[in-house]
Amino acid sequence: MYIEQGYKGKIGLWKYLVIPVGFIVFMIINYIATINSPVSVEDAMQQIIDQLGTNLVLVILLAPLVVGFFVVLGWTLLIHQQSITSLTTSRKKIDWKRILYSFGLWGGITILLTGIDIYFSPDNYELNFNLVKFIPLAIIAILLIPLQTSFEEYLFRGHMMQGIGLMAKNRWVPLIITSLLFGLMHAANPEVEKLGMGIMIYYIGTGFFLGILTLMDEGLELALGFHAANNLITALLVTSDWTAFQTDSIFKDVSEPVLGWDVLIPVLVVYPILLFAFSKKYGWKNWKDRLFGRVLTKKEFVALTDGASDLA
Repeated sequence: MYIEQGYKGKIGLWKYLVIPVGFIVFMIINYIATINSPVSVEDAMQQIIDQLGTNLVLVILLAPLVVGFFVVLGWTLLIHQQSITSLTTSRKKIDWKRILYSFGLWGGITILLTGIDIYFSPDNYELNFNLVKFIPLAIIAILLIPLQTSFEEYLFRGHMMQGIGLMAKNRWVPLIITSLLFGLMHAANPEVEKLGMGIMIYYIGTGFFLGILTLMDEGLELALGFHAANNLITALLVTSDWTAFQTDSIFKDVSEPVLGWDVLIPVLVVYPILLFAFSKKYGWKNWKDRLFGRVLTKKEFVALTDGASDLA
């Protein structure tokens, strides 16, 4: 009953619209400015990096999203008057073991798959490790990237998932809307300019994967761990000159980017395998109801939770 946790705050349509609408407007403006700029995103990024350095540029890129993280949490506490715990999970307290397990699982898989690719395609990579540059990068990334990814999770799979779910009275509408918006949020990324709109299959597919994780597990913990591992390991391990994160990582991908069938592998192969693995570990059942079922009314939710309290 993750979506129903929203009943624990003061519900109001405008309260659920202000932050998402503001963020979406910001992303639209950013996208319009990007596609109408006489300078490509890749060239613009390189000019800024030449002037400021990779680490400072990374801080500048992450800073608005880090601020957004605290805005979402502050809005939840002050305007919704809802606890951060109920925004995060349907459990009595946030399950940090779930976050760490998901982080460790995906982080390990990412490192393994990257290592295999480097071994079999060494010409596509060059060793970029410089300890003096890497240490500041590691500090910045470890401190800021989990806040950046947590902002996106709390906004899309938390704030918006609960708000849309309570209004739609079902689970599939918020799953679809938040997944599409999550994917479209990346439309201004340099990867899209370089590879074309086909890469949106990956971004939207990732949105659906994270949404399914949240609904099936009745909480954000697994999505929080996965998303943090994905961005953090990428920033530290391998980057390139045409990605959103351009850092002094251990390796640099120097291959010519081509959009191919490999964009479908995470969506059609890797994510289903991960969902199966998580379902076995956490005993997920009732997939149809958790993904497509109705959301309880506030009266039903209160009666159910009061009944559970009486039995405890």
